[in-house]
Amino acid sequence: MFIDTAKVFVKSGDGGDGSVSFRREKYVPLGGPDGGDGGKGGNVIFVVDTNMTTLLDFKYKRKFIAERGVNGSGSKCYGKDGEDYVIHVPMGTIIKDVESDKIMADLSHAGDSYMVCKGGKGGKGNAKFCTPTRQAPNFAEPGMPGEERWITLELKLLADVGLLGFPNVGKSTLLSVVSKARPKIANYHFTTLKPNLGVVSVPGIEPFVMADIPGIIEGAAEGVGLGIEFLRHIERTRLLIHVVDISGVEGRDPIEDFIKINEELKKYSIKLWDRPQIVVGNKADMLFDEEVFDNFKKKLNEMGYEKVFKMSAATNDGVEALIKEAARMLKEIPIVDLEISSEDMFIPEEKKFTYNIRVEEGDEGKVYIIEGSFVDRLLSAVNVNDYDSLRYFHKVLNNKGIMAELREMGIQDGDYVRLNDFEFEYLM
Repeated sequence: MFIDTAKVFVKSGDGGDGSVSFRREKYVPLGGPDGGDGGKGGNVIFVVDTNMTTLLDFKYKRKFIAERGVNGSGSKCYGKDGEDYVIHVPMGTIIKDVESDKIMADLSHAGDSYMVCKGGKGGKGNAKFCTPTRQAPNFAEPGMPGEERWITLELKLLADVGLLGFPNVGKSTLLSVVSKARPKIANYHFTTLKPNLGVVSVPGIEPFVMADIPGIIEGAAEGVGLGIEFLRHIERTRLLIHVVDISGVEGRDPIEDFIKINEELKKYSIKLWDRPQIVVGNKADMLFDEEVFDNFKKKLNEMGYEKVFKMSAATNDGVEALIKEAARMLKEIPIVDLEISSEDMFIPEEKKFTYNIRVEEGDEGKVYIIEGSFVDRLLSAVNVNDYDSLRYFHKVLNNKGIMAELREMGIQDGDYVRLNDFEFEYLM
């Protein structure tokens, strides 16, 4: 089975919580706070694996969650960082953020890697909150949550040469002749259902990878049939070998077929349409009139296509000359990397803890309700039954500008402020 797209959920590890601890030892009367920081959560990292050829593994496993950081402990012991979750993907994999549909990474070379989710930062232990006026803090920070998102993986085959043409023109036969690939070959009028790769290794030339791209039909660029699913695989090929049936046995017009395929290429991508092409008139062994190929070649030359070969993949006639020309051209054509515009590139947003304030009428006055991720994080770090902890809590509200915002909204003595389940009376 060939799987070339997959949708998966990834989450980095949460940071470990900071510890609330006090040193208690004999003969150490002023031990003080000694709570250690929590460990950092593990990252989620994608790495190219040159031994993989499909995304089949992601059909069976769709959730990947990295390890959480270990909580801090006493004696200023820091928690251990969570292990990174390393996910292997084939070369040529593109990672997209599902929500924005933006490209996060293009892993097209051996050794490429990308951190898709960064682990949460570990929380500070109470030793970090000790000051000359707060000598026994009875609170600590919780770990920061890890990042999480749904992503799409798209595999674009990394082949030097792509075989292009309508179904049943002989592409699979050609690939089997010039390489050890063994695609299914028969007189089908429908297309191969998956791309086939083969390494062309002929004495005297540098080996190269050839891909039999499943036959394209009219409307492929608009998604007819399996169109776009397979057109994406041609994007990375440096050279296209356009195979056309010139035998006339099925009553097809080779020039018309050639033009239709190129129109689909142009609709999908101008750059792809402009890529170098070698045109091959296949099934020459079935020609009844040699002038058919001569006229075919003449018309293509007039259209600007100079490399036109006559071939019979079934009898091997003309194959060697074709392969040698392809190898020669590849030496002059640079490797194609996927071009990603700034508009298509994913830019991670900085994680911000936000809040909003709304007012409700209570039985004893107005209630100012503060909600949001900022509130959740602040309360998770505060011990509301501890005086020093409450002083820290009010200091944070002042530094954040929340108290000033409440005054601007008209809060009065005797009104109440509510943060989740914690409520207090406002006094100037």
